[in-house]
Amino acid sequence: MATFAYRALRADQSVCEGALEAASRQEAIHALDRLGLSPVHLGERQAEKSHHWLPTLRLERRKVSHSALENFTRELSSLLTAGIPLARALQIVSREAASHAAARQWKEIHDRVIDGVSLADAMALAPATFPRVYVAMVRSGEAGGFLDVALSQIAEFQRRERDLKSRALSALIYPMVLAGLAVAVLTFLMAFFIPRFQSIFADFGAALPVLTRAIVGASKLVTQYGAYAAIAIAIAVYAARAWLVSDRGRREFERLILRLPVIGPQVARFAMARFTRMLGALTKAGVSLISALRVARASLGNQTLVDAVDVAIDQVKQGVSLADSLAGYPRLFPGSVLEMIAVAEETGRLDEELTRLAEVAESDLDRQLRMAVALAEPALLFVMAGIIGTVVVGMLLPIFTLQDYIK
Repeated sequence: MATFAYRALRADQSVCEGALEAASRQEAIHALDRLGLSPVHLGERQAEKSHHWLPTLRLERRKVSHSALENFTRELSSLLTAGIPLARALQIVSREAASHAAARQWKEIHDRVIDGVSLADAMALAPATFPRVYVAMVRSGEAGGFLDVALSQIAEFQRRERDLKSRALSALIYPMVLAGLAVAVLTFLMAFFIPRFQSIFADFGAALPVLTRAIVGASKLVTQYGAYAAIAIAIAVYAARAWLVSDRGRREFERLILRLPVIGPQVARFAMARFTRMLGALTKAGVSLISALRVARASLGNQTLVDAVDVAIDQVKQGVSLADSLAGYPRLFPGSVLEMIAVAEETGRLDEELTRLAEVAESDLDRQLRMAVALAEPALLFVMAGIIGTVVVGMLLPIFTLQDYIK
């Protein structure tokens, strides 16, 4: 008899864990069935003890990378398209995984599927690896019999989203480096450079210029209260992070972001691009419009916009067209976009038009981001040079007038 550790679902879909003794894995599964439990994970405890537990813990703590998840999705889609059964395809993908963390995760998915759990439910038990949108699309593909197509659409969506995020990040790196450099140089001047001049000014015995007195006063504040200010900033950051984690704080912050004059429209356009691309991929894969809307709304990443789409879903259920149901939120869907969606609905080209709208929105976002960065770079350089130049001039003014006081 061997001891098997299990994680299973009760009838009310709650998760329970425990251990039981059985002669084989199949007998352990039958025992769980008699208890009314649906196995999610089942492993022999003796086999687990034979491994070194310290490396295992380290592997469990590693998170599967986005590139590994994209490769997994694309390879699994290709294997299923070639007619390979799901269990065997998962085994092949886990065996060819590039990292130990990914191999372990894909092996767990394979074991759950072997134990009778659907692929979507098996992925839902690993939310750190598989987002809700991913699981929802897999569940739709399983229900409709087009899992390979759904996985292919997910992989394409992941690639395009990764490309868009990488372009945005690469465009913001230089301005962020400039801003960090300006803060570092200013901190060095205030904390180390200016205090060296204070003793000279004290022996000077004359009234200092207003600019010099202001800079010296700011330097004293930094040297005397800088540590307290750093602690206060750390506490404020921690409190803000805790507030943003809460549902109310996240909603209020997202509303604030959408109201900002320049950032708000870009955030809404980015959300619209993700939403239309996901909706187009789902409808192209044969998912019904209402089901596609439910899945695509999770890709918005903004709860305020999700609430707006919820209203649109209710209207579509009542027979309202997609364009008319989305007209209630012009910040996310401008009038021109709604007109193109309406025409696409009439001509039966909704999936193609949604994909085209996403490509146009992503192209505009990339162009506007590059333009903003091109304008921000000289502006940051000007501000950086102005601040440092003002500090240097303010500290040199008394030296320029030193000869007059000596006379």
